[in-house]
Amino acid sequence: MKFKVYNADGSFSREMDFDTLPVFEGDRGLQAVKEVVVAQAANKRQGTRSTKTRGEVRGGGKKPFRQKGTGRARQGSTRSPIWSGGGVVFGPRPRDFSKKINAKVKALAFSRAFFDRAVAGEIDLIEKFELGATKTKLLNGVVRKIAPAGKILVVDRQPEKSVILAARNLPDVATTEAAQLNTTELCKFDRIVLTLGAMETVVDRMKGA
Repeated sequence: MKFKVYNADGSFSREMDFDTLPVFEGDRGLQAVKEVVVAQAANKRQGTRSTKTRGEVRGGGKKPFRQKGTGRARQGSTRSPIWSGGGVVFGPRPRDFSKKINAKVKALAFSRAFFDRAVAGEIDLIEKFELGATKTKLLNGVVRKIAPAGKILVVDRQPEKSVILAARNLPDVATTEAAQLNTTELCKFDRIVLTLGAMETVVDRMKGA
């Protein structure tokens, strides 16, 4: 599998072939990608939203008006769900949204997602990032030479502080460590730019997948 390699300034350098990357045919791994993306999104949910039932809303112990003779429908409490300020029927309650995905499925999904993006030509390599200064303009100039448009994920073995700070001011550029790169990020961004060091880490992760 061949990847384009760019110099630190964003200019094209050469192509590199990685024969050790897993290759997929047909639908193998697609279901795993779907399950992992759904699980990772679900695991981010706090599940803390809550509403009160009529039994939990304070007040309402006194009958609002007499049972008969008023011409109105009978009411026993001002905390009934049909009253303003009353309880909520079948409202959201605290719950755990987390989903468990075993390690083999997670590894398969990661490898399949990486393979699909690589085949589509949406993964590029860069020698390394050498900004020289913490300047958003410098980082933007480098990544836009590689990918002129779209959302870009910059992956390094250990991102430099200058790169992290520079990327914070770019709404379409994000950074992450190679060891923390996940399936959702592989699917979410339009282009993925990895340093050669990060690529080595990713290849090690995918061995045996």
